[in-house]
Amino acid sequence: MSLTESIADSLRHVGLEPEYVESVAQRSFDEDLAGGVDVTSQATVPADQHSVMDLVTRAGGVVAGIPVAAAVFDIASGGEANVEIVAQDGFRVNPGDVLLTISGTTRDLLLGERTALNLLCHLSGVATATRQWADALEGSRARVRDTRKTTPGLRVLEKYAVRCGGGVNHRMSLSDAALVKDNHVVAAGGVAQAFDAVRSMWPGLSIEVEVDSLEELIEVLDAGADVVMLDNFVPDQMRVAVGIADEHAREHSRSRVILEASGGLTLPDAKAVGATGVDYIAVGALTHSAKVLDIGADLRPLAH
Repeated sequence: MSLTESIADSLRHVGLEPEYVESVAQRSFDEDLAGGVDVTSQATVPADQHSVMDLVTRAGGVVAGIPVAAAVFDIASGGEANVEIVAQDGFRVNPGDVLLTISGTTRDLLLGERTALNLLCHLSGVATATRQWADALEGSRARVRDTRKTTPGLRVLEKYAVRCGGGVNHRMSLSDAALVKDNHVVAAGGVAQAFDAVRSMWPGLSIEVEVDSLEELIEVLDAGADVVMLDNFVPDQMRVAVGIADEHAREHSRSRVILEASGGLTLPDAKAVGATGVDYIAVGALTHSAKVLDIGADLRPLAH
């Protein structure tokens, strides 16, 4: 079942591959129907009944996933539904705002409703949480970015939602860039050894190294790390780390290494962490713990 060209174009416009979105939606339909049919709708809704459905916000926030929801209804109806995108991803919405209006057979609309809302509410929740961090960091050099702590199969969509909320994406996959963490250090026999092993095998790849002390920071700066993750540092330690990195850059006539704060940081920490001078704040909760944005579906059957 293929997407209509207009819906596919709306996905491409925001940087999403139509084939990927279609596969996500189809897996959800397969899960919902389990090889059967919607027994309730088959029993209660005439096959020729047509309706209009509005997806409407019940709470304020930042929306993400409207073209994805549009694709869901397009697939559910076999391209027969008329899907009107009313709002845009990345914008703030208020209670009562209409995001999407779909007209078609009532059975098709009811089939697409839950999948569309599951994705739209979740992605909008991610975007809303990200925007809270971005707002809290305004005025500092720091930007909030995500991690790989994503829902299996939904990473592309969740990282898209982070961008909609004003955040920055970390690596999409294990092959994009190297991130040497504590277990790699243990396996390699030390932080410098781990860094050297990655640099030797992948000389052109960006390498980020996680450190848990200022001593390790100095070690990886001397080794030549591109990015350093300050794991579980408190703001005072982060500030010292920034100073060390600045001095190291001056001594070696190079740009300062990129510094990323990580480890259990919460929104109330944002201003203090941003004020230390770090470049990024890694927040896994953006994707693994974001509260959904309340969005509902209002149905209006049309008279024959």
